Amino acid sequence: MHRSRIWQWWLAAGVLAVGGYYLLPSGGLAAQVVYDAIGVTSSALIITGVRLHRASRPALWYWFAAGQVTWVIGDLLWEYFKYVEHVEPYPSAADIFYLSAYPMLIAGMLTLMRRRDAGRDLPALIDAAIVAVGLGLTFWVFVMHPIAADTTASTVERIVGVAYPAADALLLAMLARFYTAAGRRSASLRLLGLAMVCMFVSDVGYSLVSLYADAEGGVFDAGFLLAYVLWAAAALHPSMRDAGAVVPERSGARVGRSRFVLLAVCSLLAPVLLFVPGIGGDTVNRLAIGGAAVLLFLLVLRRMSGFVTQVQDQADQLEDLAMADELTGLANRRRFEQELDTALRAGPVEVALLDLDDFKGVNDRLGHGVGDRLLSGVAERLRRALPPEVLVARMGGDEFAMLLPGSAGAAADQTMARLAETLRAPVVAQDYELLVGASIGVADSAGTTDAYEVLRRADVAMYAAKGTTDGHRRYHPGLDQIGEEQARLGAELRTAVDAGQFRVIYQPIVELGSGRTIAVEALVRWHHPERGLVPPDRFIPAAERTGLIVELGAWILRTACAQAMAWIAQLGDAAPHRVSVNVSARQLAEPGFADVVSAVLAETGLPPGRLTVEVTETAVFGRGQAVQTVEELHRRGVAIALDDFGTGHSSLTLLQTVPVDVLKVDKSFVDTITMAGRHAVIATALIQVADGLGLAAVAEGVETAEQATELRRLGYRYAQGFHFGRPAEASVLLQRA
Repeated sequence: MHRSRIWQWWLAAGVLAVGGYYLLPSGGLAAQVVYDAIGVTSSALIITGVRLHRASRPALWYWFAAGQVTWVIGDLLWEYFKYVEHVEPYPSAADIFYLSAYPMLIAGMLTLMRRRDAGRDLPALIDAAIVAVGLGLTFWVFVMHPIAADTTASTVERIVGVAYPAADALLLAMLARFYTAAGRRSASLRLLGLAMVCMFVSDVGYSLVSLYADAEGGVFDAGFLLAYVLWAAAALHPSMRDAGAVVPERSGARVGRSRFVLLAVCSLLAPVLLFVPGIGGDTVNRLAIGGAAVLLFLLVLRRMSGFVTQVQDQADQLEDLAMADELTGLANRRRFEQELDTALRAGPVEVALLDLDDFKGVNDRLGHGVGDRLLSGVAERLRRALPPEVLVARMGGDEFAMLLPGSAGAAADQTMARLAETLRAPVVAQDYELLVGASIGVADSAGTTDAYEVLRRADVAMYAAKGTTDGHRRYHPGLDQIGEEQARLGAELRTAVDAGQFRVIYQPIVELGSGRTIAVEALVRWHHPERGLVPPDRFIPAAERTGLIVELGAWILRTACAQAMAWIAQLGDAAPHRVSVNVSARQLAEPGFADVVSAVLAETGLPPGRLTVEVTETAVFGRGQAVQTVEELHRRGVAIALDDFGTGHSSLTLLQTVPVDVLKVDKSFVDTITMAGRHAVIATALIQVADGLGLAAVAEGVETAEQATELRRLGYRYAQGFHFGRPAEASVLLQRA
């Protein structure tokens, strides 16, 4: 027999034993023996259950077992008087044991209900008090007072007679507390509660029959016997191990219909009893009913005040939830806009909007779980970095807002500069250390009290900040024109791609010793039918923002590879050995970009070794998908060039983490190469780094013969710039060759 099912077997056997008790002659010795056997067995099984399941609170079970054993001793004494002495004294020594059992049972109930959070369960205590007072008053009127007022009985008889219903009244209070306490009860606790109910009902029924009817109370023995059985079953149930550790429900659990009806009935018992014939005219009963009515009124009043407080608290909680971002705990857009409205009425304000760069790429590459952790980490960093008076909100997605009431423009700019610097440190999200860039736009409320206008200005500044090196920008009216221009460009880009308005031009990369063109870099130009030639620094940001850079970049790649194959067919060994194509961070972040490159190479027939993909330091500094794409391209034989080398966050660190074949030294180092001092030292150091790592170094932006001569003296073998040839279309470059 499995120990988890013992309680079921005992429950079935106990119910059968109770049924067998009523098959025996009433009042006979055999029936009494069965009665005592059930009580003794129940007590023994309670002890067995404690040992079997290792109860966390054994004391409460020992109290119940002690109470039952005491009750059995009382039964044995009564049976001795009845069957041996042939007398039925009242009161007797048996009553001492019967009455002694009640404190033990009540002690067990108190131990059961003693919880660490009892102080927070005041509503349940008040409900229990209302039930106990209402039913206790009824108990007094119909049971206790008639016994106490019986002048035919001796004083001892009346004391003992009142002691039983008084003990029952205490049990009633315990039961009321037990069933009104918040929390979900285990099967063991439900069996215990049912046992107490059975005992209470039988005890009260026996008292009422003894007072108001000339009949035997043997029918109520079933309640006492079932209480024995249920107590033992509760102790044998496996859930008894955690009895007393009630699983708490949500705070402020609602009052169910049954509890509401019970509380209403108990509250009305006092006035109703006044209308019962023969009760309202009794002075003692009137005093008891009056006192109980006052007490019930105060309890109900306190309970109602608790309801009002609870409703107010829940309303406050709902308002807090409605005004807070669930993921980060920051204020949400609704609260921010309300606070901004209020602040604008009080005086000038500063507002900053912050947008994370490439957050979509984090979600796509690492999953939304990591993205959520990233947002939470950024939110916590914002809390720590900003003064307490600054309201920080998550406006949605990866956009955050900050309200700086009364701040001067310069102070707000300094705060945002420090914030941008703080965000440059990696953010830990699960097992990843993510370097996330952020663009911050700052705006004031000059000339307006419209919250949406202030937010619009900050939004315009935030998008303008995406093209800056320091990551933050203050709004000025000129940005509106730039924003409108970018919006128009974004709309016209789609037409330009479809209409073929873009052209690919090529700039030679030469060998300094021989002057021979050994590679070309593919560049794109937009020939607008009305605007004329639109420079890349104007349309590339718009293409990045709209996502068209992915489609445009694929077209540039396909065109450049096809042209490289055409040169090979026309020039043979004299054709440029490699073609370099710039790839944006947005392209690298696209899953499957390496497959796109492979497909283009297969389509055009260009060997992978004759293609160089140029990436910027900022595009691969945050690792993630961009670096994975670069590594995959390198494994497939495509050369990787690090463009604008020396101007990024940590150029030398990238050489350890990113597979690189070519370093393209930034033009800023070349411009001052002919000057004495530190300029030549930096250029020398860069070529030494390249040679030491076995990389090719290409000096960019060479514009004079002096620069070319000095670069060659320092050890550079390759260069590009206007000195060797401006970017030109393929046909022009072919003529030069």
